[in-house]
Formats: sequence, C-alpha cells, structure tokens
Amino acid sequence: MWLLGGSPRAEPPRVDAVAAIGEPGGDSAHLLGVQPHLTPADYACAQCLEHKLEGYLDQARRRGWLTPRTVVVLPEYVGAWLVAAHEVPRVQGTRSTATAMALILALHPVALVRSLATARSPDRLREALFRLKAAEVAAIYDGVMSRLAARHRITLVGGSLLLPEPRVDNGHLRAGSGPLYNVSVVYDASGRALSPPVRKVFPTAQERPFVAPGRAADLPVFDTPAGRLGVLLCADSWYPEPYEALVRQGVEILAVPSYVAGDGTLGAPWGGYSGAAAPPDVNLADRGRITEGEAWVRYALPARLPRSVRAAIHVFLRGTLWDLGDDGASYGLLRTGRGVEAAHLAPPGPDGAALVSVWTRP
Repeated sequence: MWLLGGSPRAEPPRVDAVAAIGEPGGDSAHLLGVQPHLTPADYACAQCLEHKLEGYLDQARRRGWLTPRTVVVLPEYVGAWLVAAHEVPRVQGTRSTATAMALILALHPVALVRSLATARSPDRLREALFRLKAAEVAAIYDGVMSRLAARHRITLVGGSLLLPEPRVDNGHLRAGSGPLYNVSVVYDASGRALSPPVRKVFPTAQERPFVAPGRAADLPVFDTPAGRLGVLLCADSWYPEPYEALVRQGVEILAVPSYVAGDGTLGAPWGGYSGAAAPPDVNLADRGRITEGEAWVRYALPARLPRSVRAAIHVFLRGTLWDLGDDGASYGLLRTGRGVEAAHLAPPGPDGAALVSVWTRP
C-alpha cells in the first residue's frame, strides 16, 4: 500500500471544486474542510506530504479563508500511509497494496519480529506493519501538522492515522506499545497537539481485525477560538452514543474526517452497518434498497446533527493510493433560523480535490 521515493512538486495542487456557506465577518467562526487528492508520492517523506497540504492551505489563504478563528479539517487516514516514508524506490512500482505491504515488511525483518511479538489482534501481520514504524510515523505526522497549524495560525484537525496506544506529551504526539487505534489529533494555532487524542469508537468490519475500539465516554471536546469542537471519525457519525458524549460536554462545532475505500462505493447498494450492530432507529429494510451515499445522509451526520451544534464539516480522503480506490464528496452544514442548510460539492473531477467553507456566528 505504500510508495516511496519522490520529492515535493513545485506546482501547487489543483482544487477541483469549492463550496461555501454562511457569511464571513470579523467575529465569524469558520470551519474549512480540505478534501485533498493524495498519491503514494505524497507519502515518500515529511516534506512531500507537507508540501501537498500546504498547497491547499495556501489556496484557502488567498481566498481569505484562514483566520485566527478557522478550524481546518483534514480527512480520515490522511496520516496512515506515512508508513511509506523513507522506503526504497523499488516499492514505487507496485500496484497492489498486498505486494507493497509484503515488500515493506521484508525490508524491516528485525523490526517485524519485534512487532509480531507484541501484536495481539486477529490480523497480526497488518497490525505489525503499522507498529514497526509507529514512532517514526508519529513524529512525521506530528511535525507536519504542527508546522501547518503554526504557520497559518489556525486550529487543525489532522485527519487520522493508526498508532499503538497514542498519547500527547508536552504538546507532541507519541506512539506507545499498547493496542493499535485509529486516532485523530487536534493542533492549536501555536502548533501544539491538544490532549487527549480522539480514538475511533466504532472501527468498521475492515478495521476490526487489527484496530482496537475507543470508548464513546472518552471522546473529548476542545475549546477553540471558533467554539467547543468535537471530532467523530467516519463510522462514529453513524451511532448516537458518540454524539451524546459530545453533547454532554457542550459541543458547538463538529468535524467528521472520513475515508470510503473503493471507487464508486457511494453509488452501490447499501450493505448495512459495518463492524457493529445497527442502532434501534435504523430501518434494516433499507439494506440493498438505498445506495451507500443515501445511507450516509439518512443515518449519519445530516440525520444525527445535535441541536447544540451550529456548524459541521464532513470531509473525505480522495486520491490514487495504489489499488485502494476512494469515493465521497465533502460538505458542510450550518444551523440557521430557518433550519440546517448545507454546502454540497459537485461531483469532483479527475483530481477530486476540494475546499468546503462554513462561516458561523458565535
């Protein structure tokens, strides 16, 4: 799954679509979703990923969309593929994630043995892959996200990555030695990582063999210049318990970083809940009757947006990442006196990159 080699490109990345809602103003809070288009070359080094993300933020800055009260939201798994960083060029040409994974594991035999010794999940090999470079991946991700947040003086929701027992020490993300989690980290305008990291509560069926679940009760809410921020990772937005935990803490703005694997997935028939039982308010007869995209609207963020939340961003990862495929068009929600309004993207073009802006009054 992971390419190596390459260098930052000089040209800025293309933004294929833009959507905006709300009125900017001096005291307006702002949510900005960045839907990047990423490739294996963007994960070859820290500078490669930083250069690509900086290109999107620079285009937002030119639009006047980066202010001290802006919260930028990146998608789920945006940091996971940093396991490809600093690997040998011969891994570049593979088109199969399974082949690329095998090559990377073979290049780190000693670390692989140590990682396998501590892996306890059913999919020990996949868990071992993310364990063997966890310290390096955490350091690269932390450095990239910290610099972006500080450079633009924004609050940054850094999408997510996979780490064993993640924690924040003295404003920096660290990897531990416990179970592997899908985790998001929020950075303040000084570039400091805020504690605690956000752990995904409901891993999907594809994640459960190697990703441990967090607890809804442990989901944090962060004080930001834009308001009290909550983060729900992808599938967590389909269940009532995470929302309830955030509402108890006075959540006002919401970020939902997501990744949907497989080209054309949202147009396919919905297969039902993945990884955990459906909540009682779900009509199970919808399985196979509506599309995956329609289910996201009927049972996830648009249907479950708490009344206390005045604005939300849902952002998807897009890109050409080996044979993984992708789908999803990001959007924003704004609560007004007339109800909830939405800023929807048109179907993304060849690159799939987009910016979604939501301005809201405090």
